[in-house]
Amino acid sequence: MNHPSATPAGGRNAAVLALCQGLFTCAISIDLTLTALTGWQLAPDKALATLPFALITVAGAVVTWFAAFLIQRLGRRWSFVLGAASCAVGGLVSVWSVFHGQFWTFCAGTALVGVFQAFAQYYRLAAADAVSEAAKSRAISTVLAGGVIAALVGPALAAWSKDWFPAALFAGAYLVVAAMGLLSMLVLILFYRDQVDSAAPAASVAADAAPARPLAVIARTPVFMASVANNVAGSMVMMFIMTAAPLAAVACHHGIDDGAAIIQWHLVGMYAPSFFAGRLIQRFGLGSVLLAGLGMNLGCALIAMLSTTLPAFYVALLLLGVGWNFMFVGGTTLLAQSYTPSERAKTQGLAELMRYAATALATLGAGPLLARFGWETLNAAILPVLLLSALVTARWMLAQRAARAPLVAGLR
Repeated sequence: MNHPSATPAGGRNAAVLALCQGLFTCAISIDLTLTALTGWQLAPDKALATLPFALITVAGAVVTWFAAFLIQRLGRRWSFVLGAASCAVGGLVSVWSVFHGQFWTFCAGTALVGVFQAFAQYYRLAAADAVSEAAKSRAISTVLAGGVIAALVGPALAAWSKDWFPAALFAGAYLVVAAMGLLSMLVLILFYRDQVDSAAPAASVAADAAPARPLAVIARTPVFMASVANNVAGSMVMMFIMTAAPLAAVACHHGIDDGAAIIQWHLVGMYAPSFFAGRLIQRFGLGSVLLAGLGMNLGCALIAMLSTTLPAFYVALLLLGVGWNFMFVGGTTLLAQSYTPSERAKTQGLAELMRYAATALATLGAGPLLARFGWETLNAAILPVLLLSALVTARWMLAQRAARAPLVAGLR
C-alpha cells in the first residue's frame, strides 16, 4: 500500500511540513500562554485585556478563506513563507509594543500571529494533496506529529524567555515567537517544494477536465458533510471543554498548577496519536476511527459529569485530546477526498472558515457558560453536537457502502 514515503518528494514535503508544524505550535503556544497576561499589563482599560488574545483567533478566521485562494495563485511554498513572515513581524511588533507599553500595536502583533495560524492550518492539507488517496491519512498524521514535542516545549519556552528583559516583562517570549517565524521561513525556502496534486496523474488530469462544481453542490455531498461534522464538531467540542477545564479545576478546589498539568496531559492526547492514527485508519477503516474519536469525546463528557476528582479531570481531558486527534485526522482525510484540484481552494477555504468560526464561538462562550451553569452542564452541552456528528458520519458510511455494493456484486 502506498504511503508518503513511497514517493520521495511527498515524503520529504510531509517531513518538512511536520517540522514547520512544530515551529508553528511552539510560536502559537507561547502566544496563547502569555497574551492574556500581557494584554492585562498593557491595556488602558482592563476590560480590553483579552482583546489581543481574541484577535489571534479572529484574524485567523478572517484570513483563512483568502489564504486558500492565495495558495492557489502563488503556490504553497511562497504562501507558507508569507504566513511565516507574518509570524516573524508579529513577534517583533509585540516585542516593540511591550518595551514601549503600546497596547494597540500589541494587538496588531497578535493579529499577525493569527495570520500565521491561518496559513499553517493548510500544512496538513498540502501534505494530503500531494499523495495518493490511500496515503492521505498517513501524510496528515505525519504533519500533525510535528506538534507533539512543541506542544510541551512551547509553554516551557514561554516561562524560560519571559524574563529575558527585566525592564520589559514578556518581551523575551515574543522574541522567541519572531524566531519561530524566521526559522519556518528558512525551512520552507530551503527544503519545501511545490508538487502536482495527487500521486495519480491520469486521475488528476481527468478531474481537471471536468467542470468545477458549484460550492453549494460540493457542500451537500456526504463526504464533505462528514468532513465538516468531524473537523468542526471535533475542534469546537475540544476548545469548549479545554478552555473551561483549568477554571473548572480551580473551582473544584484543585490547584492552579493542577490546571496547567491537566492541559499538558490533554496536549499529549491531542498530538501523540498522530504517530499511529494514519495506520489505524489504513487497518480498521476511516469510519471506525471517526466513530472511535466520537466515542472518546463521549467518554470525556460522561467522566466529567460523574466526577470532579483530579484523576477524573486527567482522564477526561486525555480522552478529549485523543478523540479530537482521531476526528481531526479522519475529517481532514475526508476533506481531501471531497474536491478535485480545480475545486480545492474554495472547498478548503469554506471548510476552514467554518471550523475557525465554530472554534472562536466555543472559545468565547466557554467561560461565561461555565460561570453560569457549571462544569457538569458544560459537558452535557456537547452531547447533542457529538450525536449530530455521529449521524452525519453514519450517513457518509452508508453512502460509501451503497457505492461499493455494485462493485462487489460485479466481482461475484
